[in-house]
Amino acid sequence: MTFDELDARAAHLDAQHAATDLRERFLLPPGVVYLDGNSLGALPRGVPAAVRDAVEQQWGHDLIASWNTHGWWDAPVRVGDAIGRLVGAAPGQVVVGDSTSVRLHQSLHAAAALRPGRSVVLTEPGSFPTDQYVIAGVAAQVGWRVEHATPAELPARLSPDVAVVVLSHVDYRTAELLDLPGITAAAHAAGALVLWDLCHSAGAVPVGLDEHGVDLAIGCGYKYLNGGPGAPAFGYVAARHQDAFVNVVPGWHGHAQPFAMVDEYVGAPGISRARIGTPPILSLLALEAALRAFDGVDIVDVRARSLSLTRFLRDAITDVLPAAELASPEADDRRGSQVAVRHPDAYGIVQALAARGVVGDFRTPDVVRLGVAAPYLTHADLVTAVRALHDVLAGDEHRDPAWATRNPVT
Repeated sequence: MTFDELDARAAHLDAQHAATDLRERFLLPPGVVYLDGNSLGALPRGVPAAVRDAVEQQWGHDLIASWNTHGWWDAPVRVGDAIGRLVGAAPGQVVVGDSTSVRLHQSLHAAAALRPGRSVVLTEPGSFPTDQYVIAGVAAQVGWRVEHATPAELPARLSPDVAVVVLSHVDYRTAELLDLPGITAAAHAAGALVLWDLCHSAGAVPVGLDEHGVDLAIGCGYKYLNGGPGAPAFGYVAARHQDAFVNVVPGWHGHAQPFAMVDEYVGAPGISRARIGTPPILSLLALEAALRAFDGVDIVDVRARSLSLTRFLRDAITDVLPAAELASPEADDRRGSQVAVRHPDAYGIVQALAARGVVGDFRTPDVVRLGVAAPYLTHADLVTAVRALHDVLAGDEHRDPAWATRNPVT
């Protein structure tokens, strides 16, 4: 297609998906096409006022009374239920607080206690580095052996020794979407638990945690959930496992009677058992306000818009740049909410695009990631991005010596 034809196609698709255009719920800088919501979500319109109120009125005026009068104490579970709606979890199974690394560490230890006598944790090679580090660390602590298998190899590797399978629902580089229902069922048939990392799917892809019988899940709050930099993470513990859930970090917020100040730890009932210590209240309330951007929206409709956008972007890149190497799956049912392009000069491409107002990011060694946060992107935005990509490559802008030195954050 020519760019004129892409413009016309984009206008048609934007009209077709007008009902799920939520751009007015976000504060986006003018002249920027933001394709990095898979790393840091854009700012929802309601967050600044919510944070201002939390600082000036709740903290500034009501002080410590806010733990009761403004519901600070209940916020980790209340915000957890709001996330639960987006990942298919009934109330009382998601808690928010701490980081993704802490949540993963905690969940792995809980899995070890739920499957005593089993000696293997099975995960995918090349998964997100933090996941690999935490898995290796916990394995050393509980006496597990770490084994790696691709998704295709998993069924044959599910021996009676496997305690838990740990996988990312969406690959952070390529956006490959794994078969969560099928893998979960296969693991359960072998007596193993499954722990899913939802960092790149929560808020973008229907997950169906309850529907598919998932055991444990974790995820961050700052990507497609738009909770802001450093937003607290969430942990899911299926209701059937909560009574036996062992909290490896038994902080006082997870105690059955935290203000009794007793010496012995007794875990709280339900999902509160997975709480640890005092949560970052300002960040937690910012995340709560951010989640209101999804009010009245079904995640299935977000996914439909996302698939239209990523399909359009993928096809447009292929039409305009036929030599481009697309790393993201072609099949819609195997693709998350981003499109990845491989190029030996990927870092320079990302920087040159940013100089033109198209913000994506780079992942080593050669991936240009174009994240598609469906609520605030349009098909017209994606034409702008593809036009910029074409011009960057045609003008060799990606070879500018200015991009020879990489920033600390890529």
